[in-house]
Amino acid sequence: MTPAQSAFGNSAPKLAQLTDDVLFGDIWQRSELPPRERSLITVAALIALYRLEQLPFHLQRALDNGISRAELAEVITHLAFYAGWPGAASAVRLLDTLPTPA
Repeated sequence: MTPAQSAFGNSAPKLAQLTDDVLFGDIWQRSELPPRERSLITVAALIALYRLEQLPFHLQRALDNGISRAELAEVITHLAFYAGWPGAASAVRLLDTLPTPA
């Protein structure tokens, strides 16, 4: 079962399918931007729009795509001045909840 199926499958199976097939199966796989940059863009957009519910998933995905915690902290700090302090403060708290690799 995919994360989208777990999150949406019972209530909105078509949304789960579109998430898997179009968003992560097509858009995230396009060669024009590498996954690392897509993660930076996505994390920045989620912070700027104060979309905290999806942020932990995408922070972890950013780490998996090669962005360091220090780089994510710098993105958050930078966005505090452009997107607002509350969003940045919330993002730091969410980053701190992610497991640290052994």
